[in-house]
Amino acid sequence: MNRAPALWPVDPDDPRAPTAEIWEQLTPEQRREIVDSLPSEFPLDEAAPPEGDPHWHPVTRARTTLDRWFRRAGRRVYVSGNLAVYYPGERVFSPDVIAVVDVETHERDRWVVSDEGKGLDFALEVIVRGRRRKDLQRNVEWFARLGIPEYFVYDRKRGSLRGFRLASSAAKAYEPVIPQRGHYASRVLGLDLVIEGGRLRFYAGEAAIPDTDELLDKLGALVDAAEQRAHELEMRLDEEARAREEEARAREEEARAREEEARAREEEARAREKAERQLAEVMAELERLRRERGGD
Repeated sequence: MNRAPALWPVDPDDPRAPTAEIWEQLTPEQRREIVDSLPSEFPLDEAAPPEGDPHWHPVTRARTTLDRWFRRAGRRVYVSGNLAVYYPGERVFSPDVIAVVDVETHERDRWVVSDEGKGLDFALEVIVRGRRRKDLQRNVEWFARLGIPEYFVYDRKRGSLRGFRLASSAAKAYEPVIPQRGHYASRVLGLDLVIEGGRLRFYAGEAAIPDTDELLDKLGALVDAAEQRAHELEMRLDEEARAREEEARAREEEARAREEEARAREEEARAREKAERQLAEVMAELERLRRERGGD
C-alpha cells in the first residue's frame, strides 16, 4: 500500500490528484511523493467487470496498431490503455485506449496530468455488453469538460462507431464527428477510424493499417513462400548435382572404355608382333632345312 502524505491524503476508495491550486503550492519533492502515493489500480465501484476476449481483442489490436504505426512514423505519441488517469481534483478513470502526442513514450503505471504537464489528446472506449450510459453519456460530458480533444466509442456488439470532438481548446462540449464514406477522421491521430467487417480499423488515407494478426499472417505467408522457394531450390540443386554426378560417371565410363580399347589395341599389336616373329622363325627354319637338303 502506497503511503498517503499528510499534505494531500489519498482516499483509497476515491483517489484523486491534487487540484491545480494545491499543486502549484507544492515543492517538487512533495509532488513526487503524492504522485507515487496515487494507486495504479481502480476502486471497485469504478473498475469495469471483466468482459473477456470480445473486449480484450479489439482493445489490444487498437493499442498495438497505433503504437507500432507511430513508432515507425517517428512520431512521439504515447499510446496506452487501462491506465489510471488522474486529472487535478477529478475521480480516477481509465479509458480502454489513450493517446497523448508530443510526449515521451516510456512505460508508465499511471498518468497524472499535473505531473506530466499534459492531459489526454485521444480516448477510445470499447463496449461489449454494458455500461453504455457511462461511455455514451457520462464520459461524453465529462471528457469534454476535462478538455480531451477527441473521444471515440466502438460498440462491438452493434458494430457501430461514434466520435466526438472539441471544436476548439476553449470548448467544453463535444461536437459529433461526421463520417465521410464510413471514415471517422481523427485530427489528433492523423488517421481515420473505420468499422470494416464488424471490426475497428485504422486507415492512413485510403490504405488500411494492418494489425498484428494481419502482419503475422503476412509474415507466415512470406515464411511459407520462402520455405517453398528454398525447397524448390534444394530440389533443383539436388537434380543439378545428380546430373553432374551422372555426367561425371559417363565421363569415367567413357574414359574406362577408351582405356580398355587402348589395352585391347596394345594386346592385339603384341599378339601380331609375336605371330610375325614366330612366322619369321618358322620361315627361317624352313630355309635352313632346304639349304641342308640341297647340300646333300
